[in-house]
Amino acid sequence: MQENRVVITGLGVVAPNALGKADFLAALQSGKSGISYRPDLEELQFACRVAGSPPLTEEYINSFLTPLQRRYIQGSGLMYGCLAGLEAWQDAALPISEKEEEPDWEAGCIFGGGQSSIEVVREGIYKVDAGKVRRIGSSLIQQTMESSISAYLGGFLGLGNQLSSNSAACSTGSEAILMGYDRIRSGRAERMLVGSCNSSGPYIWAGFDSMRVLCRKFNDRPEQASRPMSEQAAGFVPGSGAGALVLESLASAQARGAHIYAELKGGHLNAGGQRQGGSMTAPNIKAIERCIRLALADAGIAAQELDAISGHLTATMGDPAEIGAWLRALGRSADDFPKINSLKSLIGHCLSAAGAIESVAVVLQLVHGFLHPSKNAEDLHPEIAAQISAACIPLQMEAADLRYMAKASFGFGDVNSCLLFARWEGK
Repeated sequence: MQENRVVITGLGVVAPNALGKADFLAALQSGKSGISYRPDLEELQFACRVAGSPPLTEEYINSFLTPLQRRYIQGSGLMYGCLAGLEAWQDAALPISEKEEEPDWEAGCIFGGGQSSIEVVREGIYKVDAGKVRRIGSSLIQQTMESSISAYLGGFLGLGNQLSSNSAACSTGSEAILMGYDRIRSGRAERMLVGSCNSSGPYIWAGFDSMRVLCRKFNDRPEQASRPMSEQAAGFVPGSGAGALVLESLASAQARGAHIYAELKGGHLNAGGQRQGGSMTAPNIKAIERCIRLALADAGIAAQELDAISGHLTATMGDPAEIGAWLRALGRSADDFPKINSLKSLIGHCLSAAGAIESVAVVLQLVHGFLHPSKNAEDLHPEIAAQISAACIPLQMEAADLRYMAKASFGFGDVNSCLLFARWEGK
């Protein structure tokens, strides 16, 4: 069976450092940080008191949602996902059918989430405990069910193909993208809206603070707190938001004269089975290496052709091990290692939204020929410096002739994903 080529025709993003594709591009190029001090975290006695949350405004929300639609979207993660998804669909210049018309049978949505709408759940629990069940309201279920984000986007846009919400910890966004890609490649859909979201706030981040995996050493210097690959890395900075992409078969995009950003060449998903050093919270490094190698094979890209990597790189003890996994998987020397950056240095770790937001960043870098800075890595971790040259890590924005770029995501549960994107060259 002939496989369809898959291209990207729409982008949407709600990130801690920018709202919307245009402002996000400017933020990437300038190295703008979205991490700030959070008084609420100090009041709640968090050790980590910095975080990244999208700077939502009423004006921005109202530019995408009607008052009636807004009424039923209360959770922050659900809101972020709807805004990013609607922007991506608009950016792709795709129509929205009227209510009395048939849905678009060839368009679907796979949009993931993690701990979303927890604040809505909390309010509902309080009412139940107070014996006020009838005051919960009629929309609690549709706002808090695991598939709420894809269900809302499917209804807003009139999508008639697969509607699903996945969840794979920090690998969620990249997994959703690859799942949508597979559906189009196999001919089961022509267009898929894919991405992921994650809520903001202390109810989401408290468990990580309790685990002591959040950065607590830079509360007085928020923009220096997220330090992937740094010797002073002291844990990740929590973030939130959403990223969305419209994937489309090349034939469909060309038939309607769509603007094509880039091509998704392939990828791979796997797990380490929580064996060989892997656990619920730590990766099986051999599984990561295997995921990278099989992603390259699926995409038909030789390791020597890879120009740059958007790493998972969270500013934890896992960073040196990740660099080692890339070295072994690519079979390239330290002197020949691709450029590598981490968006988490600018926006923190957006958890289940990370892979999608970072994939939007990858596409923008391919299109505009640059690499965004990986900030706060001037003091390169000694274990990383022993493996690759510091010149591989852009500390400032760098112009770059990029053809192929990889995006990797690894998550709790010992799950992995790797995507391979290519610059669109018009054929």
